[in-house]
Amino acid sequence: MSDHSPRLSLPFILPAQAQKHVTHNEAIELLDLIVQLTLLSVSQVTPPATPQEGQAWAVPSGAAGDWAGQDGLIATWRGGGWLFVAPQDGWVAWVGDAAGVHVWSGGVWTAQGDLQNLPGIGINSTADPVNRLSLRAPAALFDNEGAGHQIKINKATAADTGAVLFQTGYGGRAELGLAGNDDFSIKVSPDGAAWRPAITIAAATGRVQLTDVLQIVPSAVPATAGAGDIYFDSATAKLRCHDGAIWHDLF
Repeated sequence: MSDHSPRLSLPFILPAQAQKHVTHNEAIELLDLIVQLTLLSVSQVTPPATPQEGQAWAVPSGAAGDWAGQDGLIATWRGGGWLFVAPQDGWVAWVGDAAGVHVWSGGVWTAQGDLQNLPGIGINSTADPVNRLSLRAPAALFDNEGAGHQIKINKATAADTGAVLFQTGYGGRAELGLAGNDDFSIKVSPDGAAWRPAITIAAATGRVQLTDVLQIVPSAVPATAGAGDIYFDSATAKLRCHDGAIWHDLF
């Protein structure tokens, strides 16, 4: 039979043991530290000059003085001296100088509720290695805090893609942005496989290229037209514009 408990290493009172109260008090002292664990700091490397009875610190790497060589342990001031206890994975502590909850895992105390460098966030959804931010909702609001608001999509090189993709049934149907170069384009697809560019704006010149203005079957003219309407008459290979009364050939 072991003389200590397997998880918390609390001392057992053994048969015919003298001074049983000493062992009992040692176990109570450890429980007093571990249960509802509170640490004043997980980053302080120098022991305090006047610690108070029962106060505890997590000893960080490179600690000095009475804590030297006790990296990773919990140091608590008990009975006029330092008692060092090894934490186990999953221990949770309130850390005073950080004003937050930390968890001991993999040899470090990690702040909980820290939203930096998370592997993913799913809001009413599940994030995955590609869609590391996933949201399922009727709408999403990006509001201003001041005068305005910008949504930024950054790509590493000109040959990469930075775009907004519109889908139906998770299949692409329209895309706008910088697709494989730095020209702004709008593309559409009937099935998510075959894509057709509709509008391209050259980054170098600002010139706009329309893949098709309006394709009309030979000799067909739009049934209704308003001022400024344009169509390509494939029968005559002319681009025509309506002035509100009649059609005019542009070229």
